[in-house]
Amino acid sequence: MSDKVVFSPFERRASLALSAVYGLRMLGLFLVLPVLALGVADMPGGQNPAAIGLAMGIYGLTQAFFQIPFGVASDRFGRKPVIVFGLLVFAAGSFLAAWADSLPLLILGRALQGAGAVSAAVSAFLADLTREEVRARAMAMVGISIGLSFVVSLVVAPPLYGAYGLEGLFLLTGALAVLAALGVVRMRAHPPVPKPVSPELETPLAAQAQIEKEKAWSLLRHSQLWRLNLGIFSLMAVQTAMFVAIPMGFAELGMPLQDHWKAYLPLLLVAFLGILPPIFWAERKGRFRPVFLGAVGLLGLTMLGFLLVDGQGLAPWLVFVALFFMGFNLLEALLPSWVSRVAPVGQRGLALGIYNTSQSMGLFAGGLIGGLMLAAQGRAGIFAACALLLAFWGMMALGLKELGRRSPTRSSPSNGE
Repeated sequence: MSDKVVFSPFERRASLALSAVYGLRMLGLFLVLPVLALGVADMPGGQNPAAIGLAMGIYGLTQAFFQIPFGVASDRFGRKPVIVFGLLVFAAGSFLAAWADSLPLLILGRALQGAGAVSAAVSAFLADLTREEVRARAMAMVGISIGLSFVVSLVVAPPLYGAYGLEGLFLLTGALAVLAALGVVRMRAHPPVPKPVSPELETPLAAQAQIEKEKAWSLLRHSQLWRLNLGIFSLMAVQTAMFVAIPMGFAELGMPLQDHWKAYLPLLLVAFLGILPPIFWAERKGRFRPVFLGAVGLLGLTMLGFLLVDGQGLAPWLVFVALFFMGFNLLEALLPSWVSRVAPVGQRGLALGIYNTSQSMGLFAGGLIGGLMLAAQGRAGIFAACALLLAFWGMMALGLKELGRRSPTRSSPSNGE
């Protein structure tokens, strides 16, 4: 008799719906990046490289700032209202950016986009609506939606910009956010998820605030969670830095920018198929740690491979891009699932808020790393910096403890031991 656990119909619908919400959220980050620098050139202030960099990076900074507040709010006020509110804030930022007639106003719109930081609440909602036995696969669907949102941005951003300009791109992202919010409103939580009864709700506001601070500090000191937060920071930093280097490599190998999607799409499909066997094996055997450490090692070796094959031809470059996508998507699937299992049940939203804050800061740091290393050492500097970061992450990840086989009755540990 097979021990494989499958999605229930409700879990499948919930996973697909929330993956779409998450993917649309990330599309707001990715869609304008290929064309933003060109699109602001004619705006007042559009010739200032520092201001252009701020327009690109401010999204990640404000997203990082608001992840924890949105996560805490979703614990206290419910997932759906917090997610809907955040999506509407994101939509408002998109519309403001669309109507901006100067770079400072566009920067304000991008900041408001990032302020609608619903990633933690969406992840916590997905964890609420799925059993532990299938949660890694549900989170893998989120990872796939993020990867697809990046591919979609590469494919559609240049022609859309040519037809409608930056205004059209921002209007599109705003409209999609409103549609996502309507989809969340229509979702039904089935079966109802019981909320833990907390005596803190009866305490004075000052005492309650102190309790929240102590909770956050305990999660930051949690020996397993801080390793996972370091992991998502490192993974996002490597991703952002590599997407400075990878498009340049394709261009130098004779592939025009408008044709890059022809490489990304099949490579991502190969990578997604490649991560399914290790995820299924880890779930059946309860051996997530070796798969996790192996994926970190694969990314590190991939950086060394890029150093060796850079400029040596298209075929080896494609091989290492595919391996990069495979390692990246495997880790992106495992990390949020691991956090949701380790986090204390009543603090899952807060824990995922800290996690998503680390993710956003990684995106911002990766852009800085990519730009600085490219200026100093070229693409080789990017690969070397990413390899060093991955080596440090790998050493810290050795302290992660195996969680074992998933069980529907297993309770999350409440401390870092």
